[in-house]
Amino acid sequence: MTTTLSACFITLEGLDGAGKSTHIPWIEDKLRRAGVDLLSTREPGGTPLGETLRDLLLHRPMDLRTETLLMFAARNEHWRTRIQPALEAGRWVLCDRYTDASFAYQGGGRSLGAGPVRILEEWVQQGRGPDCTVLFDVPLETARERLLRGRAHADRFEREDAAFFERTRQAYHARVAAEPDRFHVIDARRSVDAIRAELEGILDALLRARGFRIPA
Repeated sequence: MTTTLSACFITLEGLDGAGKSTHIPWIEDKLRRAGVDLLSTREPGGTPLGETLRDLLLHRPMDLRTETLLMFAARNEHWRTRIQPALEAGRWVLCDRYTDASFAYQGGGRSLGAGPVRILEEWVQQGRGPDCTVLFDVPLETARERLLRGRAHADRFEREDAAFFERTRQAYHARVAAEPDRFHVIDARRSVDAIRAELEGILDALLRARGFRIPA
């Protein structure tokens, strides 16, 4: 795949309840004020078909293999029709979750293992992944407390037990250990202002590397 030098693919990851969604509008605003042509999207979802699959994945019981294949079906549609064309056009892409979430939730939380996820990753993405991934990391107790406080109706992932989320968190950290240059791990227990200060440093470095001005 050919991309222009200015293109950048950023993903946000973390346990349910880590608080990453709180920061997405702020990140979008900062990048657009810097002059970035931005596609902001999410997984599962991001396309009409993907959003239909998202509803099934979050609310319908299914076999683990079915779940994993549907995740990658939605991802393939997302990659082929939105993310890849955007990157090839030199745009930036900000995605709320991507394949690291499958390694964490299906591979770790549901104990499928990394092997099947890795095979599907290569088949769908053919070696192209995010340039930068921000992992919003919180202890399990913090994530669970935030979920209970902030969700009126939990989906079937959010209803999983503590052991599931501990395996998911461990799988995320295994991804960080495998690709430390791609990941930035943020302690998401801190205040919004402290987290945004760290995010600003990460984004400023990406902007400078691609020749963008830093917005005031």
